[in-house]
Amino acid sequence: MRIGIIGGGFMGEAFLRGLLRSLVATPSDIAVAEASSARRTALGEHGVRLTDDVQSACIGADLVLLAVKPQDLPSVAESMRGALGPNAVLVSIAAGVKLETLQRHSGHRASVRVMPNLPAAIGEGAAVFLAASEVTDAQRANVRAVLNGVATAVIEVVDDDAVDLATAVHGSGPAYIYLVIESMIDAAVRLGMKRPDASALVLATVAGSAKYAIESGQHPAALRNAVTSPGGTTAAALAELEAASMRSAIDDAIDAAYLRAQELGDD
Repeated sequence: MRIGIIGGGFMGEAFLRGLLRSLVATPSDIAVAEASSARRTALGEHGVRLTDDVQSACIGADLVLLAVKPQDLPSVAESMRGALGPNAVLVSIAAGVKLETLQRHSGHRASVRVMPNLPAAIGEGAAVFLAASEVTDAQRANVRAVLNGVATAVIEVVDDDAVDLATAVHGSGPAYIYLVIESMIDAAVRLGMKRPDASALVLATVAGSAKYAIESGQHPAALRNAVTSPGGTTAAALAELEAASMRSAIDDAIDAAYLRAQELGDD
């Protein structure tokens, strides 16, 4: 698969690393268009073709990944007009930008809207995608191959509203988890634990808990109950979290993120 990446920032490079790591493409198959000369220099280690010209990175590509900021998408997408081949699929990871908006600015109907998340940087992300009706089965397979290079969970959804909801859940989700991690570490330090020790214990606990939940396939409530002995330390801790309305706070947070994602799409 020949791939063009427009934007060599954090997420653009995350996808580049994933493509090379998963052998979806070789360095000679990939062109990256990046305006910053400093970033082009940094990306040189990957051995891909680098350019500052958007159209050059698009020509001959089977898939073009648009990895630019939402506010930059209209102008960048318009600069791509005429460079995409008739069999190419255009993929955007710009948060909040609706599929129809992407099609309108790029003039390319075979387009896909994707919401990845931060762990894509190490190939452990999650992603949802929305494909236009003009996207063929072969193009959809190419999109899945690219996303599988950076995500362990890839879900196809049916409309922009579903992408906005996913944005609130997995797109913003790492920040929720990092807040919990930070809070647990700070509480341990306050009670006398050394910060490096607290960090090591909390990070191993979070990573191990997620991995065990995946591998066991059990409902989270069943896993929580397995840790909770009647009258024990975990029961005392959970009682405090319930009293503080932790469930409601998380529910409200996802509601707020979902609403904001919809508002961004209407801008």
